[in-house]
Amino acid sequence: MKYRYILLLALLLIGGAGCKKNLSPEEQFEQDIIDIEDYIEKNNLNAQKTASGLYYVINNLGTGNHPNSNDNVTVRYKGYLLDGTVFDQSQEEGITFNLQQVIEGWTEGIPKYKEGGSGILIIPSKLGYKDKKQGKIPANSVLIFEVDLLMIQH
Repeated sequence: MKYRYILLLALLLIGGAGCKKNLSPEEQFEQDIIDIEDYIEKNNLNAQKTASGLYYVINNLGTGNHPNSNDNVTVRYKGYLLDGTVFDQSQEEGITFNLQQVIEGWTEGIPKYKEGGSGILIIPSKLGYKDKKQGKIPANSVLIFEVDLLMIQH
C-alpha cells in the first residue's frame, strides 16, 4: 500500500513538471531560450542574442537613423507564436507608438534597426507579457514579430 502512494506521488510530480504554469520565472526563461533556439535552428535564421535574452534578425538594416528607446516610431508588423499562430498584425501603413509604451522586447529590439530597416524580433516571455494572458496570447509565450521600421519621429 505504501508503495502505491509513493508511485502515485511520483507520477503526479513527473506529470506536473512539464506544465508551464508551474515553472519559476528563471525556469520559464530557460525554457523560452531552449524553445527560441530550436525555432531559430528549424527556420535556419541568422539571429543575434542580446544580454537580456532578446533574439533579433536583421533582414535589412535600413539607411536612416537608429531610434532611441524613447522615440515615437511607425512600424509595420506581424506577430505570431512559436507554432505559427498569428495573434496580431498592423495595417500596411503601420502603427505609430512611443517605444516606452510597448513591451520590453520592442523597446530593446526596434532600435536595432535603422529607419527603413526590417527583420524579426524573437522575444522571450519575460520581455513580453510574462505570465499574463494577453488577448489571443497565452501566458508565458515567446513572441515573434516580423517588423519594418517605417519612420522615426524625434
